[in-house]
Amino acid sequence: MTIDPELDKHYNVRAAIPDHMNIFAEWDRRAVEFSQTVSGMLDLPYGTGERAKLDLYLGENKDAPLHVFIHGGYWQAMDKSQSSFLADAFLDEGVNVAMLGYDLCPAVTLRELTEEIRQAFAWLWHHADEHGYDQRKIQICGHSAGGHLVGMLLATDWSIYGLPSDIEPIHSAIAISGLFDLTQLVPTSINTKLELDMDEAKSLSPLFVEPHNVCPFLLVVGGDESCGFHRQSDDLEKVWGTKFKQLDRINAANCHHLSVVAQLAQKESALFQWAMHQLKS
Repeated sequence: MTIDPELDKHYNVRAAIPDHMNIFAEWDRRAVEFSQTVSGMLDLPYGTGERAKLDLYLGENKDAPLHVFIHGGYWQAMDKSQSSFLADAFLDEGVNVAMLGYDLCPAVTLRELTEEIRQAFAWLWHHADEHGYDQRKIQICGHSAGGHLVGMLLATDWSIYGLPSDIEPIHSAIAISGLFDLTQLVPTSINTKLELDMDEAKSLSPLFVEPHNVCPFLLVVGGDESCGFHRQSDDLEKVWGTKFKQLDRINAANCHHLSVVAQLAQKESALFQWAMHQLKS
């Protein structure tokens, strides 16, 4: 398919952030520092894929809520360990944290990747008693591609995965700079490894599917992000807004695509405060 240069520009995050390599290096440094001071249960397998593993960081109060983070990278890059430092502020507030890993495209299809994340959430729900976090307070959060996966988790019929049909297992949800209309990505260079056609892109887009879990939901976009990312959340807010009792929005001032997710590590940020309010209420 022919590349649309305007759409390609809207979603080319690295081109829009010239110092992105320095930011990634800083994330790596903070992750190493975190790993040297905080012990966790690392690389717990939830599926059969090579990267279908998760890390659990449990605080002293084993019946505390669980915050689940799904990293970004356009479903093609990054690793759960690079985001581990984001767990620190939550642990300090007595909240347990899970960092999800997943196999990357093109080694798997995006449909297979989405299925892995559903398996990961089901694993966390079923193993709550074993590891001691509160099964009734599992909050999901994702950045960029992870935001898309949050949307797909909200659109999942969990009875298929052995969860009771009369509950909504996701307590609250946060999508940071999420991608909810994948048809916008089909005519971009991002699709080279995804290999989506329009029909498949639509079927894997939260914008075009019905939510099953209508818990409190927060959409976050950096104020300095491209109009493409703002449109993604604007459109989902319009379509899903009437279906949720609480769908909130934060436009984080002076934040670009990478600095906005780092606000999860800042206790004074509106993003962190929203997450904690939901988990502690």
